[in-house]
Amino acid sequence: MFAFALLLAAAPAPLLQQEGETVTVRAPLPAAPQTPATLVAEPVAMMIATFDTNGDAMVDRAELEEGVRRSFEAIDTAKSGKLRYIAFSDWALRFLGDQHALPSPYEVDRDDDDSITLDELENHFSRLFARYDRNGDHLISRAELLTYRTMPVDAQGPTAGRRPPKKGDAKDQPRKDGHGKDDSKRDRRDAPPPDADAPEAERGR
Repeated sequence: MFAFALLLAAAPAPLLQQEGETVTVRAPLPAAPQTPATLVAEPVAMMIATFDTNGDAMVDRAELEEGVRRSFEAIDTAKSGKLRYIAFSDWALRFLGDQHALPSPYEVDRDDDDSITLDELENHFSRLFARYDRNGDHLISRAELLTYRTMPVDAQGPTAGRRPPKKGDAKDQPRKDGHGKDDSKRDRRDAPPPDADAPEAERGR
């Protein structure tokens, strides 16, 4: 206890505010909005980038085929040689980041047998290789894996020039039927006529 008191006595005294001195306390700055991305990479493009095994920032066809084979075998633990659609969604979740990311199993399954073989998956990636290899040098660079976006977009499409929705827009719009026609008019047409036998005062209500 005595030693602790000595330590406290030896500690430097805190600096005290001098009389008349102004202390400025800075609040944290507000978060800046995210700048809309103009360069994006598809999930499958990010996967292809991971196939670069020699570190030259390029992917050739041999690296592509080896990477696809490793990803297929990582999910096909039963060594059946096929991935059913549920197993393919596990493959997409693990290597593309989302079960619904492209390619979908329907475009990879060329023979429509509800399963994807290694050959089908490699053939699909071979077509992707040809699409990304824009300069035809049989290599895919990081630049070729990028997609240029000219304007910010969301789930409804481009956001540039779009009028922000107002509070009563959805409520004020006429209801449409399945054929795109105004359903409210049809409701009025289909309404039953007033009862002819009812008193005149009731029919006028």
